[in-house]
Amino acid sequence: MNDFVFQNPVKLIFGKGQLQELPKELVGYGKKVLVVYGGGSIKRSGLYDEVMTILNDNGIEVHELSGVEPNPRVSTARRGATICKENGIDLILAVGGGSVIDCTKLIASAAKYDGDAWDLVTRKAFASEALPFGTVLTLAATGSEMNAGSVITNEETEEKYGWGGPLNYPKFSILDPTYTLTVPKDHTIYGIVDMMSHIFEQYFNDATNTPVQDGMREGVLRAIMEAGPKLVEDLDNYDLRETILFAGTMGLNGFLGMGSNGDWATHGIEHAVSAVYDIPHAGGLAALFPNWMRYNVHVNPARFAKLAVNVFGVESEGKTAEEIAFEGIDNLRSFWTSLGAPETLAYYDIDDSKLELMVEKASVNGPFGGFNSLNKEAVLSILKASL
Repeated sequence: MNDFVFQNPVKLIFGKGQLQELPKELVGYGKKVLVVYGGGSIKRSGLYDEVMTILNDNGIEVHELSGVEPNPRVSTARRGATICKENGIDLILAVGGGSVIDCTKLIASAAKYDGDAWDLVTRKAFASEALPFGTVLTLAATGSEMNAGSVITNEETEEKYGWGGPLNYPKFSILDPTYTLTVPKDHTIYGIVDMMSHIFEQYFNDATNTPVQDGMREGVLRAIMEAGPKLVEDLDNYDLRETILFAGTMGLNGFLGMGSNGDWATHGIEHAVSAVYDIPHAGGLAALFPNWMRYNVHVNPARFAKLAVNVFGVESEGKTAEEIAFEGIDNLRSFWTSLGAPETLAYYDIDDSKLELMVEKASVNGPFGGFNSLNKEAVLSILKASL
């Protein structure tokens, strides 16, 4: 395995009723809090009222930023940063899913930066300080509640990039599976696809001798594949929600990536697609990832075969590594389809009219991918196969 240094400073507060721990986590940060959230789901579920009651009972001056988009926009983060600067905000509280948390991460840094927030996303500038923030998670998917990553869209330039840094870790994250019980079926499916994709990105890496990491990745994937279909058919099942919620956090909090550098090319391609078409991130991944896999089997057939056998139950006797690998990829496609995830980008009315634009946006920094570096021709091939 590769040499590495690992640190994750997030305090994870997991389980039923853990929102009551929020007052303890507020101590020491000051009395002015910006609450960031998306649409009306937290109000319909009653979580908004619960959070506001706790904040008001503890003498907190509350400011709000609502309407964070599913693909969070830099314009929204700019508004949040302005609120923080004008009102002397001490702490930000993200209440929602990964999009809300990703937006909050940019708000926290932009609130302490004199330039434009987009500079931080494009790495034209680097934050030297940031406001502290915590999260109350409502969606199992991105792992943003326990990592330092963030993905932001610039709607004016049709750009979408991932960025991050040590200041992007939440101080605390409260995860009560109860607050995911109202997540609708389609978003539940998207969450399952997203967390599995995160693990795939780490599974296909540049390291050797990673049996411990491989076993952990495969184990989390098997747990997701066992619980996921049951959850899609029983959305009110607390135990299944609990399993999937924890799996999403473990999928991208750094534990599964120790000692290796993942690929992340599929995410780069999807970011270009959803920057142009503003589609659900996981929907794009569902269409793209099997085709990225098919394109890259030749790089390390044994790696793909190992995944096929250990996760997708492919029988290996009498078959080549390539045959096992492609059967495993077919099983992945069938699994996601059985959940209700889209098979192609055409599901979102995406055709070949903007292929070159998406290729250019995905390849803006040159060839990319930690498992196999993709040039423009490779990206175009994967996109065509995904239409």
